[in-house]
Amino acid sequence: MARFSRIEVALKMKETGIIPVFFHSDAGVCKHVLKACYDGGVRVFEFTNRGDFAHEVFAELNHWAAAEMPDMMLGVGSVVDAGTASLYIQLGANFIVSPILNPDMAKVCNRRKILWSPGCGSLTEINQAEEYGAEICKIFPGAQVGGPSFVKAIKGPCPWTSLMPTGGVEPTEESLKAWFGAGVTCVGMGSQLITKEIIHKGNYSDLTNKVKQVFEILEEIRG
Repeated sequence: MARFSRIEVALKMKETGIIPVFFHSDAGVCKHVLKACYDGGVRVFEFTNRGDFAHEVFAELNHWAAAEMPDMMLGVGSVVDAGTASLYIQLGANFIVSPILNPDMAKVCNRRKILWSPGCGSLTEINQAEEYGAEICKIFPGAQVGGPSFVKAIKGPCPWTSLMPTGGVEPTEESLKAWFGAGVTCVGMGSQLITKEIIHKGNYSDLTNKVKQVFEILEEIRG
């Protein structure tokens, strides 16, 4: 069962502004990454459902996180069907992120008051997602859909819309200023933030420092 409501998760996403996105088949590596991000200030983290037995890795990670960092909101991404969403909800996922818009997932998540963030690539899809109850719509792939200019165009006629781009967001002042200046609520960052080099070398203190730098940039941008 989720430890946080969809309202709590949505507010925390907006407050922190950054959601790291990560998968590894080794639960130990995932714990190091999660702790490094937590030490840097992250409070919302997306574990992606991308490998064999990913749900088993998540189950171990979520049990550990609940004990070691109880205010961390751990959710699952790359979910494309209602059955998989249900599986992760049973394992305690606090939110579900999808690269696509699947109404069946909305029913499952809404029934359990779990935040559901579907992937959208047009204003029509965003509108449909909001009709199904999505509080924050994922823009994916962010860069290919249109980047910050797409977000700005959407926010013009629909200023109430909350958007979270993933794909094409970099942990730099230039990139973050462009996205947040366009009006995003938060951003998802994967390999640009949690690089292969960091994982390969196991230098997780570098990740913590990198996350802290991102928050410093966001503080300056958002005032």
